[in-house]
Amino acid sequence: MKTFLSDNSSAVHPKILEAIIKCNKKHEVPYGDDIYTKRAVEKFRKIFGKNVDVYFVTNDIAANVIGISSMVEPSETVICIDNSKTNKCKTLEKITKSKISYVKGENGKITIDSLKDFLRSIETEKEVKPKVVSITQATEIGTVYSLKEVRELSNFVHENGLLLHVDGGRICNAAVSLGVSLKDMIKETGVDLLSFGGTKNGMMFGEAIISFNRDLTKNLKFIIKQDMQLISKMRYVSAQFIAYLEDNLWKKNAQKSNCMAKILEADLRAIEKVEIIENVQANMIFAKLPREWIDKLRNNLYFCIVNEEKNIIRMITSFDTTIEDVNKFVTELKRLQDS
Repeated sequence: MKTFLSDNSSAVHPKILEAIIKCNKKHEVPYGDDIYTKRAVEKFRKIFGKNVDVYFVTNDIAANVIGISSMVEPSETVICIDNSKTNKCKTLEKITKSKISYVKGENGKITIDSLKDFLRSIETEKEVKPKVVSITQATEIGTVYSLKEVRELSNFVHENGLLLHVDGGRICNAAVSLGVSLKDMIKETGVDLLSFGGTKNGMMFGEAIISFNRDLTKNLKFIIKQDMQLISKMRYVSAQFIAYLEDNLWKKNAQKSNCMAKILEADLRAIEKVEIIENVQANMIFAKLPREWIDKLRNNLYFCIVNEEKNIIRMITSFDTTIEDVNKFVTELKRLQDS
């Protein structure tokens, strides 16, 4: 059964599975010295520029934590919005020994004003030193930073001697939402380091760490080894990225999931007792439902309950979401409304 529980619940795109099977036919050099990893790195360099460094890891937490750990010292802090998942289970603080500092935002996004307020609060060496600002694109509530917003944040961050990291678990959905290229969204706006997601958009597993400052991440390959993310059979990740980046598969998958989210949003707005909570810009929808509806549907895995007290649910569409999937869920809601 397909659900809107998460895009992590989706299937793997057939072209990704085909790529895994193709690289499984013979032995290859381990630990990233294989032909598939070299080809995948070159594909990223064609997108972002020949001077970027690219490293592959297994999951989004590893991409964020390992990438940021190359940018920050234990006496420094990483600034995130208050609903950020960057420090899940305090992993970043455990691995880097640095501190996470949270600031308020608007529409799921960090603002320059919130950064100014935070920086003013840091006065002496008794406080941790700010070093990295980490934003999520698309955000945890499904909104998207515009190019102007990222550029302005980047300029402010660099003017204050800080660095900018982007958690791009749904970076492709964000690019499609804005109708811009990945290069324009990231490199041209001045981002220092990007965690590039694939798992949520049709891959089986695997994320990429992309560094736009080689001096910053010159020791990253050693950090990856120390943090147990140097994959011996790395070709099974990098081969996926070859297929993912070829023929704009990343874009086609994100277009499909974003489109399904818009259709689902429109259908939900037509149901009287359903209230859409946040702006729907990517593939994520937050809505308020009657409590009795949630209780009757919660075991069907249609959604994730994000606030039990306020009866708010989250739905995420995927590249393999269909009109039939949307119609089935909407029909259930209409049945409950008419009963």
